[in-house]
Amino acid sequence: MPLLDSCERYFGTRDLYTVLSVGRDASDADLRRAYRQQALLVHPDRVDAAQRPTATASFQVLSKVHSVLTDKEHRALYDEQGIVDEENDTITQDKDWDQYFRLLFKKITVADIRAFEEAYRESEEERDDLKKAYLDSRGDMNQILETMLCASIEDEPRFLNFLETSIKAGDLPTYPAFSKESKQKRESRRRRYREEAREAEETAKEIGLDGTETSLAALMKKQQEKHQGKMESLLDNLESKYSRKNKGSAGKASGKRKGKK
Repeated sequence: MPLLDSCERYFGTRDLYTVLSVGRDASDADLRRAYRQQALLVHPDRVDAAQRPTATASFQVLSKVHSVLTDKEHRALYDEQGIVDEENDTITQDKDWDQYFRLLFKKITVADIRAFEEAYRESEEERDDLKKAYLDSRGDMNQILETMLCASIEDEPRFLNFLETSIKAGDLPTYPAFSKESKQKRESRRRRYREEAREAEETAKEIGLDGTETSLAALMKKQQEKHQGKMESLLDNLESKYSRKNKGSAGKASGKRKGKK
């Protein structure tokens, strides 16, 4: 079946950009991020046997769309004429699309996320992010907690302490939203976070969170409407960390080889 027909059948649209939920000006990084998010949600490994054929087909279509849009020539053809070259090697029918996905993205588990959280908390990176969140939100603690990676209501006291210290030191400006926040607003925020924590615990039990990528995908689907931006940022940070680690290892190995005579 032609790719555009497949898009309409499995995603209800013939527009490749709509399949990935991105705009026509999307960068390669935007396409990569969107593909990862959508692929994890439709991956055949995370559905039951009855749904697997449809999930497999959807995953293959999604992968083909990403492959076309990240190829400059094929993307230009589609943008200019609205057609896809079905004969090109980019979307050949016998391609292993699961391998295509695995080559693009390291397998990230819940254990990876927890390890990242442990290293991130109270780090220089977190402090820099906290300052930026404070400035961007003009001191609105609700927005700060929504923006910060790995943040929970338990982090609020140390966030407040760091920000107050930074303000006194002249490193940050004073905003009324921060210095004059009402007790009612604080209590409302804490009630909401306690309720979300309860929902998260129920979600973990519901999906059987076991540390695998499949359960991670299910967690993403459950949380995508509430914290989609934070989840994407977290995965981006994890990928960046593994990328740096791999490059560093390669550099050390190269240095050792050069040193040998």
